[in-house]
Amino acid sequence: MASNKHLTDDERLQIEIALKQRYSLKSIAYKLGKSTSTISREVRKHSIVSNKFAVHYPANRCINRRDCHRMQLCDDKPDCVRKRCATCSHCNDVCPAYEEEICFKLFDPPYVCNGCLDERRCTLRKKYYLHKKAHEAYREMLVEARTGANITEGELYELDKFISPLLKQGQSVHHIFANNPDEFDISEKSVYRYVSGGLLDAGNLDMPRVVRFRPRKTKPVQHKVDKTCRIGRTFADFKNFMQHSELPVVEMDTVLGGRATGKVLLTLFFKSCDFMLAFIRDRNTSQSVIDRFDILYELLGVERFKALFPVILTDNGSEFSNPNALEFDADGNRRTRIFYCDPNASFQKPSVELNHEFIRRILPKGKPFNNLIQADIDLIMSHINSYSREKLSDNAPVDLFDFLYGKGIAKRLGVSKIPPNEIILNPKLLTK
Repeated sequence: MASNKHLTDDERLQIEIALKQRYSLKSIAYKLGKSTSTISREVRKHSIVSNKFAVHYPANRCINRRDCHRMQLCDDKPDCVRKRCATCSHCNDVCPAYEEEICFKLFDPPYVCNGCLDERRCTLRKKYYLHKKAHEAYREMLVEARTGANITEGELYELDKFISPLLKQGQSVHHIFANNPDEFDISEKSVYRYVSGGLLDAGNLDMPRVVRFRPRKTKPVQHKVDKTCRIGRTFADFKNFMQHSELPVVEMDTVLGGRATGKVLLTLFFKSCDFMLAFIRDRNTSQSVIDRFDILYELLGVERFKALFPVILTDNGSEFSNPNALEFDADGNRRTRIFYCDPNASFQKPSVELNHEFIRRILPKGKPFNNLIQADIDLIMSHINSYSREKLSDNAPVDLFDFLYGKGIAKRLGVSKIPPNEIILNPKLLTK
C-alpha cells in the first residue's frame, strides 16, 4: 500500500476513469494501493452536484411527477395547451406541491453517477466525480488548512492574558521569553506575528523597536477554529440550496473599530425588509459570535429564532469559522444554516455592506468602539431602522420588520421606532 497519504491529480484521473468503467471502490483502491475508505472519502467529499437533465425526457424531479395531474400552474400562460404540467420544464419552479426526489443509489457506493447505466434517461439531480474539480477543491482546502495561527482559541486567550500586560510595560518579546521559558511552547517569531496580526491585546505600538521598521507586506494572521468550515457551505452550495428554498436570508458581517484588538460590532441584515441588528463584542473572536447567538436563541426561543435566522450568509472571517457551534444548539438541534461567500467577494453579500454606511455616518472609520455599550448600539440601530427608504415605498425597515415577524420582536431585540423628524444619522447622536 502506498505510503503517501495525499492523492495526486493523476490518481484522481484514474479514479474518474475507473468509476466510468463501473469498477467498485474496492477494486479502485487495490489498483492505486490505497485503502477502500480513502477512495470512499475522496469520492464523497469531492463529488459535485449537477443539474444535468436527460435528453428527450421531461425536466421534472418531483417525486409526484408520475401521478400528478395538475394543469395550468403558470399564471403568465393561461392558454397553455399541455395536458399535464408534469411534462413541462417549468413545473418544478411554480408548483407549490413540488418535492424533489433523491436518487437512492447516491446513498450507496460508489455515491456518484459516473458509470450509471440509467444516467442518460434519469431526470433526477446527479452527482459526478471529476478529477480536475476534485483536485482544485483539494488544493484550495490544503492552502486554507496551512494558513492562519496554529493555536486554539483557549490557548490564544491564555497567551494574551500572560504576554500582553508585559508588552505594555515596555518589555520585549525576547526578554519575556528569556525569563519565562516554561510558559511558552511557541516561538518568538510566532508571537510577533500574532501581535502584528491583531490577535493579541498588545499591538505593534507597544513594541518600540518594531515600530521603527517599515512593515512588510504580509497577509493578516487569521485564527480559524475549523479550517474545513467551508466544505459544504460555499457560495455555490448556498445558491444550490436557495434554488429549492424560499427561506429568507440574513447577511452577517463585522464592523471594526479604530483598533484591530478593540471592541467590534456583529451585524445581522434581514434582506426581506432592510432591517439590521448590531451587537457590541469585546473582541473579534468566534466565541464572542457564538455567545451572541446563544443569547439571541434564549431570548427569542427556538421557533422564533429559527423563523428569523433560517439561512445566514457571511464572509470568511475567522470570527465565523466555527459554523457547527452557530448552526446547532447545546442539545445538537439545528437552529440555522451558515454559508460563506467566496474569498475576497464581499459583493456576494452587498446589502449588509451597503447598510454599514449608515453606521459609519454615526461611527466614522477610525473611531474606536471601546467606550460604547450595547445601549449605545441599540440607540444607533433604532435611528437607522426608523429611517425611511425609497426602495421600501418610503416605509421604515422597523415597520416592515414588525409586519413580517410580529410587533414587539424588534423592541425585544433593542430596536424602537424613532419619530421621523427626530432621527439623527451623524456623530451628534451619541453626544447629546
